[in-house]
Amino acid sequence: MNDTSAYRRFPSITIDGYDSTVVMDSSAIGSHLSQLCQERPKTVLVAECYPGVAQDELLELFSPLKCSAVIHSDDLALPPAELDAQIARDLTGDPVFGIMTTRRLEEFYPEEHLEEARRKISQIHSGTVLIYGVGASLVCAGDILILADITRWELQLRYRSGLSNWRTARTDLPRSEKYKRGFFAEWRWADRIKDRLLPNIDFYLDMTTQQAPAMVFGDAYRDALRQAANQPFRMVPYFDPGVWGGSWMKTHFDLPENGSNYAWSFDGVPEENSLLLDFGGKLIQTPALNLVYTRPRELLGDRVHARFGKEFPIRFDMLDTMNGQNLSLQVHPLTEYIQQHFNMHYTQDESYYLLDAQGDDPCVYLGIRTGADPEAMVDALKEAQAKATPFPAEQFVNRIPVKKHDHVLIPAGTVHCSGANTMVLEISATPYIFTFKLWDWGRLDLDGRPRPIHIDHGAANIQWQRDTEWVQENLVNAVTLIHQSESGTVERTGLHEREFLDTYRISTSSQIPVHRNGSVHVLNLVEGARALLVSENGQFSPFELHYSETCIVPEAAGAYRIQSADGTGVRVIAACVRG
Repeated sequence: MNDTSAYRRFPSITIDGYDSTVVMDSSAIGSHLSQLCQERPKTVLVAECYPGVAQDELLELFSPLKCSAVIHSDDLALPPAELDAQIARDLTGDPVFGIMTTRRLEEFYPEEHLEEARRKISQIHSGTVLIYGVGASLVCAGDILILADITRWELQLRYRSGLSNWRTARTDLPRSEKYKRGFFAEWRWADRIKDRLLPNIDFYLDMTTQQAPAMVFGDAYRDALRQAANQPFRMVPYFDPGVWGGSWMKTHFDLPENGSNYAWSFDGVPEENSLLLDFGGKLIQTPALNLVYTRPRELLGDRVHARFGKEFPIRFDMLDTMNGQNLSLQVHPLTEYIQQHFNMHYTQDESYYLLDAQGDDPCVYLGIRTGADPEAMVDALKEAQAKATPFPAEQFVNRIPVKKHDHVLIPAGTVHCSGANTMVLEISATPYIFTFKLWDWGRLDLDGRPRPIHIDHGAANIQWQRDTEWVQENLVNAVTLIHQSESGTVERTGLHEREFLDTYRISTSSQIPVHRNGSVHVLNLVEGARALLVSENGQFSPFELHYSETCIVPEAAGAYRIQSADGTGVRVIAACVRG
């Protein structure tokens, strides 16, 4: 039986060896820094800010320092309109897609501006010099180095509340274009700076919760990430409504009433999710991506790190259409297409694992119906878009009935969408923004605007030979029994040979070891109330996983087994990078 009330929305990671004194609240931060600055005749304090950090709050926090000089690094960058012009090519004219930038933040700071700031600093012989803002660390290393950081989800919420992108003259963009600028440009520049600074920061400053900053010593922060990389952990999930969203998560996860639905859950996406680090009862919230940057080998495993670098290649999220609507009919780009058009290394291969399916004829749309004419389908899609007439989806696309625990594989280039009255655990590679919508059932988005459609991109990637027979043979419940004994079963449920991920369904009412293959594992408990992850060598304490929760098991966590917490049957889906 599944316990639907036990889902934990704010999981934390207990950090051993520290009491609460390593974390400072707003009242203690300024006084502590002030005391440090008084220990030397002249102190240069550098506070590097991630774009979107509330810098007015930062200045208020540092007010006890009584600075001799304050330099705002944002003012040293190019004027907003000039910066906009320089990145226009990367952002393109498309409302959704850009080109993953190769530019660096340094390119937007004229050297003469930085030199002038350095001269000003050299002329000050006593007191505290504060350098703060985006790019502050480009001026100098300073005597005290602080990274003021913010989580990706909080940034998105602030965009929706009116926050503009960093250093732009375009302050009236819709939220989707703000996100695009962040995804393809700003966050890439800032992440490269962050990656360089994390090994050397004196303090990590969590600016995620407005008016409630928290700061931790740099050594303690780095050690916390080291500990996280050696044990199973969960990230902080977030939930978002959508035009097609349903009601399953709202009831099963005890989510707050939002006057709408919940369409998405992000519970296994380190680029988007955050970690809650618990130092003796005080919490630091930090982007999970920082763990990928600081501990890639321990987290991913040497083999996976060698292939993907400092990128987490596995993504778990949820799509809720229970009592909702069909997703948009869509297709993901082929590898060569995403490389050539968007400067991404690999594409969004994926699969749908059915956590639940109810109501009348739940289904997924998958692949092209045998005999369908490609030219006729593209013409019908364009006509539906141009004239706002219905697209006859079932004339061209297979409608596949599904039930709970079915697994449907979706290699890039396969037309697909989940239908109404399904609850999908989506297991995929991480370039998650590259969805070419072909048809959206004539809907508007939650803001009352037409949702962007990309028929030309989509048509260039559809694999027309993936017809009805091929789909049934290759993509629907392609399950292979790997192991069966009194302790339980292990089944390989996918993914397709064109996809670099493998998934395994592990079932037991006692305990069963999990094979490590040199890869990070991502797990979700898809059946049963509670399961335990138990280290085979005592490296970590037993880790409890509740129904529908996702967790990450780093490669450095070592060998482990899955154990039923109470002797009842549990079922886990586990994903890893194929060896």
